[in-house]
Amino acid sequence: MTKALFLAHTAAPSGAELATLRLLSALRELGRAEVTAIFTEDGPMVERMRARGIETRVQRSGFDSRAMTIGSGPIRLLAGFLALLRLGWAIGATAKRLRAEVLVAESSKALVMGAIAARRAGIPLVWQVHDRIAVDYFGRVPTLVLQTLGRLVARGYIANSKTTLATLRTGRRPTIVAYPGVELHAAAVHRADQRVAEETVVAVVGRLSPWKGQDVLLRAAAATTVRPHRIFLIGGTFFDEEPYRAELEQLARDLALPVTFTGHLDDPNPHLYDADILVHCSVLPEPFGQVVVEGMHAGCAVIAAGPGGPAEIVEHGVSGLLVDGGDEKQLTDALDTLIADRALRTRLSAAGRVRAEHFDIGASAHTVADFLDTLTRRAGAAGHQNPDERTSRAERNPHV
Repeated sequence: MTKALFLAHTAAPSGAELATLRLLSALRELGRAEVTAIFTEDGPMVERMRARGIETRVQRSGFDSRAMTIGSGPIRLLAGFLALLRLGWAIGATAKRLRAEVLVAESSKALVMGAIAARRAGIPLVWQVHDRIAVDYFGRVPTLVLQTLGRLVARGYIANSKTTLATLRTGRRPTIVAYPGVELHAAAVHRADQRVAEETVVAVVGRLSPWKGQDVLLRAAAATTVRPHRIFLIGGTFFDEEPYRAELEQLARDLALPVTFTGHLDDPNPHLYDADILVHCSVLPEPFGQVVVEGMHAGCAVIAAGPGGPAEIVEHGVSGLLVDGGDEKQLTDALDTLIADRALRTRLSAAGRVRAEHFDIGASAHTVADFLDTLTRRAGAAGHQNPDERTSRAERNPHV
């Protein structure tokens, strides 16, 4: 079994971290890899990892991850970058003590740290990419820097969708797509039949952030012929996004909509099993869209925004409906269609549950384990070649 160290820069329970939790749990349960998680701060994900029996380390430092958020000034970015390099050096020592064979960076910040850590430990670095590395999300200069850095330091890439993979400059590095699947082995919960139009419940799951488009959903819902009976906005705020929640609360009051703000929930499934319709409404292309699969698995009729990862999940008109991200009129029309047609909601719900089975985390874990095994074998073979053999090979094939 490959001994893999998974590095995350934050212990907050957001989408990428929860996907990593499911992946490491599946790898451990399948016996396909010996996994250790390492975080650079304490937080909820540390306890969640340990609760599942995953070896978890915290490499503490005084670094504030917000020093390198999108929009930070150049001085703050430089200070954050230098702090990441120092932290990476310390993580490299930990990787050596643990005898890790491969280091997997779980974010762009983890990639910076991982470049130094893997170098010090003498092991390959894999970048597991959970975000589209694109100008519309990161900005022009950070996108170019990340794409270039990845190509320079990563020995392989794990992308969470074909959409994400298309934004990377991988060169000839090995790549795979491993979807952040759902845990299908979890006990199924009985759900009631779809409600009549006037009692329809709509849920939106995701952190409250402008690019997630909750404001678009509220305006679209206000324009429906039959308004939803209840709307649940499920998600907390991170990275100085609290003012957006206040804007949403005011918008809900102005539009006289029956909206409940739940805040962050460790387990949103009770709300998903209760909802008739799940709406995914991001205004930028989503890297994947875990909540779309989760909503399908829970038996919701799903409306999802494209382009992006959701278009790889939803078969339009078969297992859900697709709309263009940010288009209020299309979203209103889709809501009108589903609210009015209870039978259609029932059909989409049933087909969505079948479709969700294609995204079992166990299948993704097998894919990742095979990839890491192959990569570490290649690294080991290269490491055991003597210098004369490597020189001769390079002379014969300049692309190696």
